[in-house]
Amino acid sequence: MKSICIFCGASWGRKKEFEQAAITLSKEIVRRGYRVVYGGSSVGLMGVVADAALEAGGEVIGVLPDALMRKEVDHKGLTELHIVDSMHTRKAMMVELSDGFVSLPGGAGTMDEMFEVWTWGMLGWHGKPSALLNVDGYYDHLIKFFDNMVAEAFVKQGHRDMLIVEEQVTALLDRMEGYQAPQNVGKWITKESLT
Repeated sequence: MKSICIFCGASWGRKKEFEQAAITLSKEIVRRGYRVVYGGSSVGLMGVVADAALEAGGEVIGVLPDALMRKEVDHKGLTELHIVDSMHTRKAMMVELSDGFVSLPGGAGTMDEMFEVWTWGMLGWHGKPSALLNVDGYYDHLIKFFDNMVAEAFVKQGHRDMLIVEEQVTALLDRMEGYQAPQNVGKWITKESLT
């Protein structure tokens, strides 16, 4: 891996643990010799991610839609900042620039990004690891939902297992570094397999 993409909120969230996790993750990514790719903003956890990585001497690449420059306030100190025309272009560029993806706590936008790259992995469109950093139980309910998706036969267990979930940064990055995309899982669950 050369670059790790971090999906996270343009808000800080209620708990100090979220900000601390963003700092710890960014610094550990830099310590391991990777670049950080993220959404290009200077506010919320996105700003924390960029500032921590830059402070640690790392390279940070931001990708920000032009329509969000005023709302999310583009970060002025990045190694590179790509201004793009849409959220779709933003996600596609972030995927292209990255070798793996970590979702910190965030809102609907973070979930949109996480679900899209996980889905693309299920479809075999990339073989890159995707992970959730479950800070202070933030993703507990979502993880139960993932397991319910498997129980109700909408997602195969092999695809569920593609999504790395950890509570500690070092364990998460270790698993990402050792990730092997599953082979021959097959996308569709047939009606015959349910009986």
